[in-house]
Amino acid sequence: MDRAQKQESIESLKSVFADAGAVVVTHYMGLTVAEMTDLRLRLRKEGAAIKVVKNTLALKALDGKLGEQGDKLFTGPVAIAYGPDAVSAAKIAVQFAKENDKLKIVGGVLDQTNVLDENAVRALATLPSLDELRGKLIGLIQAPATKIAGVLQAPAGQLARVFNAYATKDAA
Repeated sequence: MDRAQKQESIESLKSVFADAGAVVVTHYMGLTVAEMTDLRLRLRKEGAAIKVVKNTLALKALDGKLGEQGDKLFTGPVAIAYGPDAVSAAKIAVQFAKENDKLKIVGGVLDQTNVLDENAVRALATLPSLDELRGKLIGLIQAPATKIAGVLQAPAGQLARVFNAYATKDAA
């Protein structure tokens, strides 16, 4: 890689770290091409991605923001999984690591400043995704309105049934 390519790669990694909710750092030693492709496809379905990175370039992209603890994440063969929200990449990576012991979760980076260890990434993976949270929130907002509509309709429905009973009684 020449100097221009390295600089381009660093800028690309800077945008990945800036735009991603969380970045999961993994060791992928021993994964076959088919297994890596399967992981990429799973991540792509959730809007996330995985990228094999050179450790020195990743550390330059982070520009020392993580300190010594963050520098320890980037040793050995490293691939980073990232997505637009903090949960999607962690959820898929942890699930894949359970199924395939060749993928090791090393840790993660949250908002370019917080270093997560393996247990924190696994805990992050158990959280509901952004879409699930939005759905729950909309459900909570709609529930009172639905109950109010039901309460307001009840007296009118009862009145209609009374009129109907009198109408059928008079007709009979």
